[in-house]
Amino acid sequence: MELFVKSFNRITVITSQKRCFSSLIHKMTSQSKWMVEKNRILSLPIEEKRKLYKSEDYVTVHQVDPWCSYVIKNKDVENKKHTIDDLNEFRKIKIDPEKNKALAEKVSIYRGDITKLEIDAIVNAANSRLKAGGGVDGAIHRAAGPLLQEECNSIGGCNTGDAQITGGYDLPARYVIHTVGPQNGSAPNLQSCYEKCFSLQNQHRITSIAFPCISTGIYGFPNRLAAHIALRTTRKFLEGNDEVDRVIFCTFMPIDVDIYETLMQMYFPVHEWNYNDGAAVSEF
Repeated sequence: MELFVKSFNRITVITSQKRCFSSLIHKMTSQSKWMVEKNRILSLPIEEKRKLYKSEDYVTVHQVDPWCSYVIKNKDVENKKHTIDDLNEFRKIKIDPEKNKALAEKVSIYRGDITKLEIDAIVNAANSRLKAGGGVDGAIHRAAGPLLQEECNSIGGCNTGDAQITGGYDLPARYVIHTVGPQNGSAPNLQSCYEKCFSLQNQHRITSIAFPCISTGIYGFPNRLAAHIALRTTRKFLEGNDEVDRVIFCTFMPIDVDIYETLMQMYFPVHEWNYNDGAAVSEF
């Protein structure tokens, strides 16, 4: 009987070890698949990579007007006026007026599908589990293909205000930067989202990046305040980083188009401006 028990226990241990080994092999196989494909795609010449896109209507960075050109083509933009609340938010940053002209060439408004952009990185408004969801998150996962989820699974999640980077796979973009916006209206957490994305941009030598409107929509962050935080953080980053060619703000909803067209005149002025309504005078 004792011999039988020992043999049974030995068989149980061996069976358990086989299961663990099988699970490990499966995990390694899955991991190696996305890793190999990620590295392969990142090394492809652009013409070869374009064969992977799910549609041919991709948009290169050169097809997206810089802000300085956008203002010229859209004359009604300059008729949009800020509010006193806008001015109070703008006062939270001190900008260098000597860089206005150069930086107006480095930012853009893009009214379209972020998954069509053929640039270095697009930002995904992700959830903390890094699982494909709705909205822009779902659209990015669908366009990138299933290996994006495989790589996300290997990361194991992302905290609110933080960011993680993956390959872009079948997307025109080389990388996807996943950031988790706040659901409780926290301005510091939203600012952290942009800061962490820019930090990854530096680490990976990304020269062009596109942002959706993080935390607005179902997360309920006020659209106008979200735009102030995005533009303020971007202006601060660009003033200290000369290697970035373009930061693109994707404004899909009409309300966001209107807000960004208004506020970008403050943060990235094409013309010198001042306020003569008794409230304030421009700080530059």
